[in-house]
Amino acid sequence: MLSWILKGDSDMSTTADKLALEISALPDAEKLRLVVAILNDLDKSDPEIDRVWAEEARKRWEAYKAGHIPTVSYEEVMAKHRQR
Repeated sequence: MLSWILKGDSDMSTTADKLALEISALPDAEKLRLVVAILNDLDKSDPEIDRVWAEEARKRWEAYKAGHIPTVSYEEVMAKHRQR
């Protein structure tokens, strides 16, 4: 299962490789705790990305208020997805 991570390397020289082997021996509940911890660690805001998205949201809102972009009603969206 971890072969794609380990790439068949028998050297096991990196910390990630060693951790992957240790993780494979853990119970599923412990693996899940690690996944949550890793995702929480990775989920950090980036001020530059936040700034770019805020600017994009402002532009879209202004375009909407000025009538420059089309809107779709809730009913239209739901009807489209019910057809699938």
